[in-house]
Amino acid sequence: MKKLSILLYVLAFNYLRAQTTSEKLSSAISQLESDPQLRHAILSLCVADSKTGNLIYEHNAQIGLAPASCQKLFTSAAAFELLGHDYRYKTELGYDGKIEDLVLKGNLHIVGSGDPTYGSWRWPQTKEETVLDEIISALKQFHINRIAGDVLIDDSKFSVQPVPDGWIWQDIGNYYGAGCWGINWRENQYDMILQTGAKLGDDAGITETKPAMPMATLINQFKTAEKGSGDNAYIYLPPYSSFAFTEGTMPLGESNFIISGSIPNAPKYFGEILAKTFEKNSIRTARPFKTNIDRLMEKRIWPSAQSIFFTHYSPTLDSINYWFLKKSINLYGEALIKTMAYVKTGFGSTDNGIDIVKKFWSDHHIDSAAVNIIDGSGLSPLNRVTTDALVKVLQFASKRPWFNSFYSALPEINGMKMKSGSIGGARSFAGYQTDKNGQGYIYAIIVNNYDGPSSDIIHKMWKVLDILK
Repeated sequence: MKKLSILLYVLAFNYLRAQTTSEKLSSAISQLESDPQLRHAILSLCVADSKTGNLIYEHNAQIGLAPASCQKLFTSAAAFELLGHDYRYKTELGYDGKIEDLVLKGNLHIVGSGDPTYGSWRWPQTKEETVLDEIISALKQFHINRIAGDVLIDDSKFSVQPVPDGWIWQDIGNYYGAGCWGINWRENQYDMILQTGAKLGDDAGITETKPAMPMATLINQFKTAEKGSGDNAYIYLPPYSSFAFTEGTMPLGESNFIISGSIPNAPKYFGEILAKTFEKNSIRTARPFKTNIDRLMEKRIWPSAQSIFFTHYSPTLDSINYWFLKKSINLYGEALIKTMAYVKTGFGSTDNGIDIVKKFWSDHHIDSAAVNIIDGSGLSPLNRVTTDALVKVLQFASKRPWFNSFYSALPEINGMKMKSGSIGGARSFAGYQTDKNGQGYIYAIIVNNYDGPSSDIIHKMWKVLDILK
């Protein structure tokens, strides 16, 4: 009996070793689909040879599903091609009128191009203090101590609609749902420092915001929940609003719990910061600063800047893309979508950008219906893409001269180089892997409408992808 058991074990081992990758994936997918977590879910997987692009395995690969942040791969690769790896945003400082006796007898113009890194802490040259010091230094170099006209914060190169259609109410007041304007500042986010109550159900207080809460009256309704319950706190503050409220919970025993919110009007907020900086440096202004919204409300036509005397340049696109994919910054995706629209059409709107990206991928043999997207970041639950399309994007990228920059930006997750995606009821992974025998794979896996904890479904998806190692 013992010999028979050993024989059966050896036969089973040799059978499993002899199975092809396709057969192993098929077995793993069948097992995963039978899992109770996926009883009401849909699962899609596509795996191709990284060199030839030939299909190795597919399951529901032509069904459009919500991809969450894996959608960023479409935006990233298209931006590399349409804008160039060395593309830089520029924010210009100019004026109309003339300068006499330290007075600008005209208007000061700050003209944005949608730079999502303006005031960001991620690069030394984009930090708040660096950018503000540049502006003050430029004014002093041109001997401007007083501005007799208006200070015009010109964010008109992008649409006044900062968030894409389809973003949900629960997201847009929080940092990951920050809107995108023609002038952005500090990634359009602020931090809220919280302190929980002494017992369950107590009010949880807001200690401070960094920087100070921008432009909104806040009604706080945060409560204290069980220790270890995590961050279940949300800020509700739509674009252009001056009224906000909070709901949700945070865990017991926290005295320095931080969540981040989105600034409701980035150009106006930048103007307020700049006005304080001018005052601090004894640069006098005659009137409140104006933004593009003010121009539209007043139905004014602004004069053009006659002279540009300073230009701030952003980091290059490949550097921006590194943070876009590595940290999955939604703002960067929405900026890139609008930027492609601006470069190609002269006006940066989300709808125009989406049309350009879809046409780009259609021209590269991906059916437009397989890239049914409405934003640049994947935050909307209305997005639908196929795993087949994701694999084709990754295959395209692998043949381009900018591939090394693209590849280095992908996070390492579960020992694999891949982008991840996560929104309510949706999890996704897409990337590259070489197995122990030197076979290279490109893959994408998406699960929608699963039940139970997200941590459980993630590890079950990783178990499938482990076959490619």
